[in-house]
Amino acid sequence: MRTSGVLMHISSLSSPGGIGSLGREAFQFADFLQTSGFGIWQVLPVGPTGYGESPYQSSSVFAGNPLLISCDMLREEGLLDCSEEDFFTPANPEKVDYEAVRKNKNELLRRCFSQSAEKLRSQTDRFRKEQSWVEDFALFTAVKEHFGGAMYSAWPDPEIIHRKPEAVRKYREQLREEIDFHVFCQYLFRKQWFALKKYCNERNILLFGDMPIYVAEDSADTWTHPEIFQLDRNLIPKRVAGVPPDYFSADGQLWGNPLYRWHRLRRRKYDWWVERMKCMASMYDMVRIDHFIGFANYYSVQHGMPNARKGKWVVGPGKDLFRTLTREIPGIRIIAEDLGCVNKRVRKLLDWCGYPGMKVLTFGFDSDENNPHFPGCYTENTVAYTGTHDNDTTLGWARKASKEALAFAGKTTGFTKAEEAPDAMIRYLFRGPCDTVIIPMQDILNLDGDARMNLPGSTGGNWLWRMKPDALTFDLSMKYYKLNKETNRR
Repeated sequence: MRTSGVLMHISSLSSPGGIGSLGREAFQFADFLQTSGFGIWQVLPVGPTGYGESPYQSSSVFAGNPLLISCDMLREEGLLDCSEEDFFTPANPEKVDYEAVRKNKNELLRRCFSQSAEKLRSQTDRFRKEQSWVEDFALFTAVKEHFGGAMYSAWPDPEIIHRKPEAVRKYREQLREEIDFHVFCQYLFRKQWFALKKYCNERNILLFGDMPIYVAEDSADTWTHPEIFQLDRNLIPKRVAGVPPDYFSADGQLWGNPLYRWHRLRRRKYDWWVERMKCMASMYDMVRIDHFIGFANYYSVQHGMPNARKGKWVVGPGKDLFRTLTREIPGIRIIAEDLGCVNKRVRKLLDWCGYPGMKVLTFGFDSDENNPHFPGCYTENTVAYTGTHDNDTTLGWARKASKEALAFAGKTTGFTKAEEAPDAMIRYLFRGPCDTVIIPMQDILNLDGDARMNLPGSTGGNWLWRMKPDALTFDLSMKYYKLNKETNRR
């Protein structure tokens, strides 16, 4: 089936409180998608954000980000006694001020906890029994806060670093109320998430999630399961993830995530990965696995190196992992983010799995028609994008592209001026052969590079963009309704 969708992170919605949330505006966005003829809503990872507020550096692969909880909805349900004046109002409604938002949201959620924890006790107790990960996550978060936010490998108590049973019991008792608060927040997040998912699905909108291949070094996952990561006896990574030098970066990219001990996971029948993917399959209708190439072969760099120049390629788990996932989670819909160093091993694994790969149209015009992202190379079993969260907006790209690249793109997709590029390139993709087309909301709104979500390799200034409250107009909706109908998509 030919379908189309929009890439729009929850944080980018125009919700009260300075950041997008799972409240009324999320439901309104789902209405916009339905009215416009779209069938997919793609979001970025929804876990607690880590370094630089990146959703790809989360403290848990299972937890939700409390910043995305709608306090407005809690107020409407009678769980939070507050007024609109209690919500943070940003000076710039088109950017997220994470420090101010976090302070305000934490105050409101703690007020909600004090007012409604007992009222929701039976629900949260059931939630604790159903979600095996939440106790460890809540303990990790509470202890981390207790030690001033320090990375867990630097906590002053080595007993709790290594999860000695007596230390775990001690901190569970000492930080009981704080642990209860973090469980409470996770319950609220899940409750609101699945209410939104139900609403989307009832309107034939699929929620499309994004799952990073790696986990953050400072996470509940590495703390709880150190045996499946390449860590030394002090729980410091031995080797870390990255990508080698290329055209875009002479030093490569040093991500710093701890690598997996795949041989140990294989002996355990990939139990941790099965649990992780079951969680993703319950939360999303489709899952994009970030950096899919790392399952065929991954780039390994010695911990402590200043850059990624001296890494090495190591063979990944390959078919064995996906054979297990298919058996344990039948019907899961996976999209492979196959951007980067796609060699013969990666192509063979992707062909064997049968998962759709990705193409990015704005990557397709910096050389010639042999470029794998040139639209003449697109096939039906492909998810095509104008750009992703890691790219400039299409208008931003067009304004900065070389004359040769812009002329090549214009000749191919049908435009003459940079300002015409977003509409022309979107129409071109919709009319193309790919079964699925996903457009970032910034391109639908024809925004320039100021609305870019992330610049890889940079620190600060990322993950900030928010949509204006009045952006979802009737005319915009009808424009895409007609385009979806004309190109036989939904």
